[in-house]
Amino acid sequence: MDDFLERLPPRAIASPCVNVCRIDPATRRCQGCARTPDEIARWTALTDAERARIMAELPARRIAEAG
Repeated sequence: MDDFLERLPPRAIASPCVNVCRIDPATRRCQGCARTPDEIARWTALTDAERARIMAELPARRIAEAG
């Protein structure tokens, strides 16, 4: 089993989680990382391209939620 894990390529894009896991009822996004519950649940299964798209959207989401 250790052999299998050593052959897995590392993921290029890590989770944006900041351990503040509260879903805002108005926006339906996490107050810590600004992801939707679906994005959080599927994060480990997403491709790097899907992760990159979400990561690119997060700053605008945070600005919209702060304003």
